[in-house]
Amino acid sequence: MKLAIVGATGLVGKTAIEVIQERNLEFSDYLLYSTGKQVETLRIYGKDYPVLPLGDKIPDCDFALFSAGERVSKRYAPLFAQKGCVVVDNSSAFRMDKDVPLIIPEINLERIHEHKGIIANPNCSTIIMLLPLAPIHRNYRIKKIFVATYQSVSGAGREALLDLEREEPEYFSSPIKENLIPVIGEIRENGYTKEEMKMINETHKILEDENIEIYPTCIRVPVRYAHSEAITVETEGQMDMEEVKSLLKDAEGVVYSEEPLTPIQVAGRDEVFVSRLRLHRGRNILSMWVIGDNLRKGAA
Repeated sequence: MKLAIVGATGLVGKTAIEVIQERNLEFSDYLLYSTGKQVETLRIYGKDYPVLPLGDKIPDCDFALFSAGERVSKRYAPLFAQKGCVVVDNSSAFRMDKDVPLIIPEINLERIHEHKGIIANPNCSTIIMLLPLAPIHRNYRIKKIFVATYQSVSGAGREALLDLEREEPEYFSSPIKENLIPVIGEIRENGYTKEEMKMINETHKILEDENIEIYPTCIRVPVRYAHSEAITVETEGQMDMEEVKSLLKDAEGVVYSEEPLTPIQVAGRDEVFVSRLRLHRGRNILSMWVIGDNLRKGAA
């Protein structure tokens, strides 16, 4: 089987290549494409593979991983799919398309077989939030989600990371060094940003429940890797703290910790980490601190 990686030289593309080798996922050939700065070769399993510019000639391949942004995905992903390739797209291009399954494997893998050539990967902040919330929703039915995200600079890409070293920003409109930016994506008419609306819409689709009220605030912070989220949920049923802990410990892809965790402890790990668990008066309001490496558990 042949694997194509579109955006192979970016942060997400390079991380994908690392994960492929860590998990011993072998393909007969690797077709690497770049839409930005050209790199001659990338090494996979000790062999150098050429990195090619993405053009109009679509290759024959079995699977393609797209990590080159919404514009590139909209143009090229359907062309790859038309040639019989199964596309996994990391951008927001197709997430809300009714014919494209939006998949978090630990939550709704059964939907993956509904694809018609393209499978969408959710926003990194959505994945990190929903991995611990999905089992809680199944057991207690979540009514409301209040979430503040503290998103690392790597989520904006390789060029954004350079602003952490600059006195004057070149990527961001405001300095990120020793600063916070309380806007990720353009602000919509309803006051929410594009990033916040992604979390709302994607959660409804993945959990298949549009009755959940979601109130996100997304913030860019001067951290290189790993997104953090302060989450509070209100449920229909009363929760039991020990049962909640048990649900989190048993949840695939989730690690529960009694000790508070920080991004630097989590960067480079595949799991999503939950700590600072608090059950409030009435036992139907729960707060938690959640961290995940946005390059390994998400689309940056």
